[in-house]
Amino acid sequence: MSTEAEVLEKLKTAIIELDEDLGTAAAKEAVALGMDPIHAISDGLGAGMQVQSDLFDEGEVFVPQLVVAADIFENAVAIMTANLSDEDKAASSKGKVLIHTVESDIHDIGKNIVKTMLAASGFEVIDMGRDVSVSDVVETAKKEHVDIIAGAALMTTTMPAQREIVNLLKEEGIRGQFKCMFGGAPVSEDWVKSIGADAYAENAAEAIAKANALMAEIRG
Repeated sequence: MSTEAEVLEKLKTAIIELDEDLGTAAAKEAVALGMDPIHAISDGLGAGMQVQSDLFDEGEVFVPQLVVAADIFENAVAIMTANLSDEDKAASSKGKVLIHTVESDIHDIGKNIVKTMLAASGFEVIDMGRDVSVSDVVETAKKEHVDIIAGAALMTTTMPAQREIVNLLKEEGIRGQFKCMFGGAPVSEDWVKSIGADAYAENAAEAIAKANALMAEIRG
């Protein structure tokens, strides 16, 4: 039987080499060893996704490979968390993110990449799609009790919707219940600060890092 260190290495390798069979086998070994799923997800699967993320940023892998890696990740997580209670599953989730492309904007390739990377990094992701109204975003965030609202604007003309989300949360007196993270080609750090949001992400890898930092703030 493998040691915990060997299982972590197998989980990582399964993601890097896109080896579904290895991912399934290693996840079952983790269960047999009684490993902490959070440790296995973070230091095994998560380490592999970090490598894929870096390769993606360098143009060495592309969206189809990320999708396969995310499928292997989710399958392994499902195996390792199958016997956990809902409370334990919530604890093993890094956080709940609502993601969308803002109102009047129909671009979604970048948003889909971020969604894939978030899910593959252990976040629970609710994808509302593209051209989502500000009121629908806020309603869904409340209903689903999300931690982070993430919105992409890919045109300068649609950027104001990001500000409107923050303003509607303030109007409803619930701004403190959610972290707001925004990005998109015309969006900048200065813009995000000026509208009173919490984080700006330039690309998918940065979105993961910022989401992790926001969850650390939330969980204190």
